[in-house]
Amino acid sequence: MNAPIIDPLQGDFPEVIEEFLEHGVMKCIAFNRRGTLLAAGCSDGNCVIWDFETRGIAKELKDKDCVSAITSVCWSNYGHQILVSAADRSLTLWNVLKGEKVNRITLQQTPLQARLHPGSSNPSLCLACPLSSAPMIVDLKTGSTTLLPVCISDADTASSRGKVSDGTPPFTPTAACFNKYGDLVYVGNSKGEILVIDYERVQIEAMVPISGGAVVKNIVFSRNGQYLLTNSNDRTIRIYESLLPNKDGLKFIDEITKEFDGLDGAEKLKAVGTKCLTLFREFQDSITRMHWKAPCFSGDGEWVVGGSASKGEHKIYIWDRAGYLVKILEGPKEALIDLGWHPVHPIVVSVSLTGLIYIWAKDYTENWSAFAPDFKELEENEEYVEREDEFDLNPETEKVKEPDVNEDEEVDIVNLEKDSAFSDSDASQDELCFLPAIPCPDIIEQQDKCIEISSKMIENNNSGSPPSEEAGVNGRTTNHASSPLEVLDNPDDAGGAQVKRKRKPSEKGLELQAEKGKKPSKPSGRLSKFKTKSMVHQDNSNGTYGDDNSDE
Repeated sequence: MNAPIIDPLQGDFPEVIEEFLEHGVMKCIAFNRRGTLLAAGCSDGNCVIWDFETRGIAKELKDKDCVSAITSVCWSNYGHQILVSAADRSLTLWNVLKGEKVNRITLQQTPLQARLHPGSSNPSLCLACPLSSAPMIVDLKTGSTTLLPVCISDADTASSRGKVSDGTPPFTPTAACFNKYGDLVYVGNSKGEILVIDYERVQIEAMVPISGGAVVKNIVFSRNGQYLLTNSNDRTIRIYESLLPNKDGLKFIDEITKEFDGLDGAEKLKAVGTKCLTLFREFQDSITRMHWKAPCFSGDGEWVVGGSASKGEHKIYIWDRAGYLVKILEGPKEALIDLGWHPVHPIVVSVSLTGLIYIWAKDYTENWSAFAPDFKELEENEEYVEREDEFDLNPETEKVKEPDVNEDEEVDIVNLEKDSAFSDSDASQDELCFLPAIPCPDIIEQQDKCIEISSKMIENNNSGSPPSEEAGVNGRTTNHASSPLEVLDNPDDAGGAQVKRKRKPSEKGLELQAEKGKKPSKPSGRLSKFKTKSMVHQDNSNGTYGDDNSDE
């Protein structure tokens, strides 16, 4: 689509299903930071990487040690590595370009979600959220784990590094995530609280209570780190605005904590929490009161999207950040299990229960008048009367304005323009955006068949097809081979290499050939007389006279 003629007044959100991807039974998805590659975890334990520009498979990460379903996939900051969590309680770190496993560890609980540390290009730390245990920081190189506190009473009795408590925490959290640069962890627990945790000191720094006290099912930051989204069990999606700076947020919290030294315990953590997060918006369906599945932000943070958790329907709700519902996308009658928004373009990707990936894109319409106010679209021909000076070189009614362009200014043709969707800190020359195309080898059976067919054709061309025992109509042997080409009888006439197309005679021709075969050919009277006279002339020239002269 030509970008200059797209109406800018149209909303930048998807509207229709553009395409779908199919490869096995896919369970979860994740875009890389630029949106050029899409990773999908399958039910057989493999991870498929799609080239989102060509919609083809760029790489397939096959793990022979894992046959269980993938529960989550996560890209590293610069796209060189992928972290895969599976239902067999394993965490596997892959090198994307080489397709090799870097590390693999096994936890005591099944990780429902795992996220790599966003502050490093080659991270070794990850945040895992097990099924029935507290979230933990996992060192993928050493295999050590650190349980994070899930409520205020657990802050003093948190497990030490490298050990996992035998008992289940009293308040099992359902979600956790890093902030933009990974110096803090935000945890949602079953009491309806958001905990801000310093994972290095294993200490709760702030606490923000959620109205209603419902269990937090999902928690995720926007791309720019300015907003935090929570999905609670009370069927409400809440947006919080972060009051902390993206960088050095922990130092800022330490300064705030000094202001509330007069308070103790939970009151102090709540007071610090008011300086960290503030409620911005709430989204819910007040009519159907449905639960939400996999809510997230758009790439620029201007839109909020959430899928319906109802069985048998594939509905996606899109709100603007002001809280208004702008679009409801209705797909096939298949339950939705995962959802993701493209980091740059207005594209939403959803995963159905059957394992298909649906790509939702915008239905663009061209509107020229949106960019040229003087342009008028005509539905039918109209008569136009031109002005007298319309085609003059220097019209008096309208003076041509000279463009404000400095012709002496040097044009930079070396440096690349920075994408407005990415900040300066996101720029990296070592980022992996695309994977080299690897041609798929042909199946061995097909190769064998092709070799057999080609060898037979070569033998037939060299030796010729076997002649039939029956004689043809013209006294020559006929070739009953399937090939329509036949070698000439006299190879000298054609250089020994030319061929002619074999034609089937018509019925009329066959009848004429049959009549000629029955009746012997007789020369005409003029021809016999000519031959007799020529014979007599030949005898006279030899000096002999036969009976022919006497007959005459």
